[in-house]
Order: sequence, then C-alpha cells, then structure tokens
Amino acid sequence: MITPTHTPYVVAEPLQLLYLEGDGIGPEITAATIRVLQAADALWRLNFRFESASIGLTALKTDGTTFPETVFNRAKSADGVVLGPVSHNEYPPVAEGGLNPSGELRKRLDLFANIRPARTRPGTDFASRTSFDLVIVRENTEGFYADRSMFLGPGEYMPTPDLALSTRKVTREACMRIAREGFRLAAMRGGKVTAVHKANVLRISDGLFLEATRSVSRDFPGILYEEQLVDAMAALLVRNAGAFDVIITTNMFGDILSDEASELAGGLGLGASLNAGTEYAVAQAQHGSAPTLAGQDLANPSSLIASSAMLLTWLSARHGREDLAIAARRIEIALDRAIENPESRTRDLGGSLGTKAFTDRVIQNLQLVTE
Repeated sequence: MITPTHTPYVVAEPLQLLYLEGDGIGPEITAATIRVLQAADALWRLNFRFESASIGLTALKTDGTTFPETVFNRAKSADGVVLGPVSHNEYPPVAEGGLNPSGELRKRLDLFANIRPARTRPGTDFASRTSFDLVIVRENTEGFYADRSMFLGPGEYMPTPDLALSTRKVTREACMRIAREGFRLAAMRGGKVTAVHKANVLRISDGLFLEATRSVSRDFPGILYEEQLVDAMAALLVRNAGAFDVIITTNMFGDILSDEASELAGGLGLGASLNAGTEYAVAQAQHGSAPTLAGQDLANPSSLIASSAMLLTWLSARHGREDLAIAARRIEIALDRAIENPESRTRDLGGSLGTKAFTDRVIQNLQLVTE
C-alpha cells in the first residue's frame, strides 16, 4: 500500500469520510457501504464523521455540472472519499458541465496508483483454471486516457473528419513512483513483481516504463522481477493466474487486465479498487454504474465495500492507527463469509438476496468477527 504522508493521530479527533453516490446503482451500493462503515464505527469506536455531496447527473441538474468545484474542495479537505460509480458516457461535453468525477479526482488529487486486488474465494465459482491471489498496480494519472494526457484539452483530436489521433503520455516520474509502489507492496506479499508492457511495438513510451521499472527493481534485490508482453499476460492470466503476485503496468493495460483478473476471480462485482496517492485516497468500485439495475435492489455492493476496507488500511498507515487496519481486515472477513455462503449471496453470484439483505448479512457477520 502507498506510504502516505504521516500525520500524528489524536484519539479525540474524528476522521471525515465524504461519500459521493454517483449514478445508476451508485446510490444503492454507496448506501450499503456506508452502512457497513457505520456498523464498524459503532462496534470499534473508530470516530468517523460522514458527509455526502451530489455529483453526476443529479449535480448536473442542480449545479449545471457533474462535478461542482465545491465538491472537489470537500474531497480535498476530507480524510477519505467513497466514490460511487458514475455514468460519464451519458454526460454532456466538458464545456457543458460534463466532467468525469473519477478522472477529476484522480488528476487533481494526484491519485497516481490504482490498486486492484483480485483473488478467488473458497466455496465460490470462478472462471480461472487455478486459485489465485494477486494485485494489479496501475498507473493512474497519464497514459492513453484522453482526459489525462494534456495540460489543456483532450488527448484525442480530429484534424479532419476522416482522421482521429490519440496522444499517449508517459513520464519517468510517474513510472518510477508506480514501480516503487508495486515493489513495496510485493515486499509485504509474495515477493514477486511482473512488469507488463508492449515495448516491442511502443518502443519509446513502454521502453521508458521498463527502464524506470528496472531501475527501481535494483533497489529491491529480494523481490523476484520479471517482464511480460501485455498480450501474453492476458493469456497467462487465463492459463495460470496463480503464478503472479504483483503486476505493475501503465494505465490502459492495467484497466483491461484488472477487469480480466476480477472476472476470472468471480466477477467484476467482487473487484475492489483504491485510487491512492501520498496525501489522498478514494475508494471506488471497479465496475460501472449499471443503470439498467438501478433502483431495483439487485446490485451487488461487494466491490465498493471491499474498496472501503482498502481505504481504511490506507488511513491506518496515514494516521498511525492500528484499529483502522484491524477494522479493515474484519470487514474483509465479514464480506468473504457472506460471499462464501450460497444462502447469503446476491443474484449475480447465484444467490437470492438483494442489495439491502446482503448488506444486512455482512453487518451480522461483522458483529461476530473476532479474528
């Protein structure tokens, strides 16, 4: 996990958690996640203070923008943020207020690492041929993404109606720091790093990524280091995902491979995700807003609940509070027990429970977890 700027913790001082519901199923799974955090707060006196703000299509109607500046300022002053999924493909152009809240937070809070664990769970169905427990450490602030490669304007443009161009941004600084994060994480896990690239074609940009990653690897002589082409990596995850521990890669490759890994582990509904930097962190479900499921009590909140546990782990390191790390582990255990029990699963996992009933089970499990 990213080593954040350390702030001395005062017991009486509360931690401010801002939650942003987003679009589609966002309000439902965010409500579920906040219920779990509130239950943990009540059980172990974590001293959370919760506040909410509107983003997305709701904010567009009331404020004329999907991401008001006041919301960004509240995110910047909060100790942590829980972000529901957004329907950014439905937003109007940026000039008409259609900002992507996720992209804005990642850029403006310098959340350079998108950490996405994926693991199979005993007793659950998964598509992988083997069981596995890995984490993809994805660079989060540049790459091929059109909103993250230019100082002004998008990184995609059309000089003529029949010609479209896209700019990819790769900097040594970003490559070095995402590599360091991946190696630090590997030192706490299985001790192996796989750098994923396409330097045989993108010789300059991915060549720079590999040069930086190899440089960092020399500072971690105890970590096993290897490299894989991204297309080969996609196949190897299907064949034997259990052979991998920490995967470090650039933005777009990491986005694609993490979805593949989560699907192999049981589905995107289980895929946790933390956007983190040294000063700020945002918990965010790995999946999208699923508008066709909205308002029907059908959504699986597991991804955002697990992501919020990752946020507590990050906050534990930032504030020097072991109680937050313990609470995070207990939330993960409670969630695992709900997922592993066929009678307490959501419908996407072959169960019969809705969002609210599943969350009730997680909270019941939480009350029984003692480690």
